[in-house]
Amino acid sequence: MEPLRTADPSRLGDYRLLRRLGAGGMGVVFLARAPGGAYAAVKVVRASHADDAGFRARFRREIEVARRVDSPWVVPLLDADADAEDPWLATAFVPGPSLAEVLEGHGALSPASVCVLGLRLAEALDAVHRAGLVHRDVKPGNVLLAPDGPRLIDFGIARTPEGTALTSTGVIVGSPGFLSPEQARARGSAIGPPSDVFSLGCVLAFAATGVRPFGGGAAAGMLLRTVYDEPELSGVPESLEPVVRACLDKDPARRPTAVEVGEALDAAGPDDRERWLPEPVTRLIADRSAAVLALGAIEPTRVSAPASTASPNVDAATVTSLKKPEPAAPSTSRRGFLALGSTGAGVLAAAGGAWWWSTRGNRKQGVSASPSSAARTELVVAFQGDLSGTTGEFGRAQLNGARLAVAHVNADTTGSLRLKLRAYDDGGEPDRTLDRATRLVEDERVVAVLGPTTDACFLAAETTYVKAVMPVITVSVGVSPMVRSNLSTLRPDVQLAPTDQLLAAPCRVYLTGSADAREVFLVEDRAEGDFAWTLCNDLERALRRQGRDATVTSVPAGKLDHTALAAQVVAARADAVVFSGGPERAGALASALREAGFSGTGVATQRAFGTRFLKSAGKAADGWGFATTFIDPTATPAARSFTKAYRARYGERPGWYAAEAYDAIMFLARVCATKDSFLTERGAIVRRIRDVDYKGISRTIAYTTDRGYSSDALYLFRAEDGKFDFLGQYLQAKV
Repeated sequence: MEPLRTADPSRLGDYRLLRRLGAGGMGVVFLARAPGGAYAAVKVVRASHADDAGFRARFRREIEVARRVDSPWVVPLLDADADAEDPWLATAFVPGPSLAEVLEGHGALSPASVCVLGLRLAEALDAVHRAGLVHRDVKPGNVLLAPDGPRLIDFGIARTPEGTALTSTGVIVGSPGFLSPEQARARGSAIGPPSDVFSLGCVLAFAATGVRPFGGGAAAGMLLRTVYDEPELSGVPESLEPVVRACLDKDPARRPTAVEVGEALDAAGPDDRERWLPEPVTRLIADRSAAVLALGAIEPTRVSAPASTASPNVDAATVTSLKKPEPAAPSTSRRGFLALGSTGAGVLAAAGGAWWWSTRGNRKQGVSASPSSAARTELVVAFQGDLSGTTGEFGRAQLNGARLAVAHVNADTTGSLRLKLRAYDDGGEPDRTLDRATRLVEDERVVAVLGPTTDACFLAAETTYVKAVMPVITVSVGVSPMVRSNLSTLRPDVQLAPTDQLLAAPCRVYLTGSADAREVFLVEDRAEGDFAWTLCNDLERALRRQGRDATVTSVPAGKLDHTALAAQVVAARADAVVFSGGPERAGALASALREAGFSGTGVATQRAFGTRFLKSAGKAADGWGFATTFIDPTATPAARSFTKAYRARYGERPGWYAAEAYDAIMFLARVCATKDSFLTERGAIVRRIRDVDYKGISRTIAYTTDRGYSSDALYLFRAEDGKFDFLGQYLQAKV
């Protein structure tokens, strides 16, 4: 990044320009802040093009077409103005390096990385082609790398459409070494989607070997080799070589489509694709993200709205808490990973369970505290979740845990921070969630949000929160990065629960433990969408690798004939069944299996967990195992004090996710407390949030670029005698 120059504008439309990112033949690209606080890349067209009326007309048409491109792997167009004095367009900002930079600095990628790269770029090109566009310049320099996958950029927005001078016969458009033969021959009328597929093949070969498939050197030589020579693919992994070679066919008609490329890569690629970038690259992305976020301290964008737009509809809790940390406090920049899976709850208990307890200990040891008469900083935190819908029991437990966290911190009467907790019920309905999120981001007093509590509601509010750079902490959302918005890699949300797709691991442990299941019947409940397919697919592969047989059966999202399904299980002579659906359907199946004489093992996930399963299954619930991302505080040593306080305040045992919500608020409090003051601005909290570690009562919260927050926070329960017995972290559970 470079500082703005004297002649550079300070603002374009609603975008405030911060730094120069680069310059090219078409114009200059700036880093900018959008009205909601998100970062954007704003490209300004050079005056020589702006004075061309024909160019403006083409620019306008291409903007209209580009708005139709819909893919998480294409950097989206946010805004544009073709009629401005200096025409400009804004896209989402990706702080990661280009593929060209990574290959030059770190060498070729692993087969798994190349597979993910190809899969995502094929999806991106399919979206571009379906929008009626041809990229014409797919090359490593136009691929940016983000933690969750690549992003295709510069897909022709500032290029003329078919039939204009730049694509007519006799004019070569693109980058030698990554052009198709028809582009190298300057046959403009023949350049279509197959040309982009050829370029994709060049990119994949280069990524896999570090060598261009048609060599380097002078442009004329590369063009001749592209037209007449066969590609050099000797270093391409054997599993990927056929699809890459097919992409590089000289005849456009024989090349696969982008969709077919993706399917071939998915079938041929290695199974281990979780960690798609090498550690040095993920560190580079993190460092660049931090550098950009640091700019937020310069005249931060403020969000203003009438104070009355976000009045709570559930009773609010206002408490006083926290003393300012002393300068000698331990550094919070340590990078670690969620340790509960490998060290168990005993380590958390030995650590004291929570930061609040350590601050109390400091005061007992004579560390000075701010006097109670000192001016207090007030932070408003909102809880948003389902308090009255079908998952209301989980939402209410989270709210109770959050309130208890604030109350516990309030016990420090010398504290100088004032927390105000406001609760908002969305009923588990995405439309209501979006409305609540819109109001919350407009209320400049709210500095962070705990929630939403369901996947669907999180996805409904995600874009609103990302654009506003609102710190959001979720404890019961398991959304995979693959289905998240790509509006920004500078994400303000913290997902403390592992992704749902990881629940296959504890299910497998339960099946292969004392149950020693050999014939497993997997039920893909289509009512649960992609989750069910992923769970069953991953389990089937894992079980077969262990020499066990697995059968997958899909059931419709609508009415389910539980009796017929139970008969299928018995006919298959299965000794275990895994159901991927919700509580009522799982309970009804358990009851039907009992009636059919099935005596094997039943397994489900947290999607079926709760009182509704117990009620639906009745006595047939006994023995069923459940994979979850939450603990039972009553059976966790580190949470004994929490459990006692919860019972005293609410007259019942802690609900599910209550301990996790308690930890979330305590973690947020620690993030906001710096050496000398408290953070009160959303952007500042987001910049610090991934650098802070916290040992809580349910888990250790620590972020790593390759594992996220909580990949080991997976647990097992067993239903017995009308209740759920906690078996522990899945790798340590006695099953």
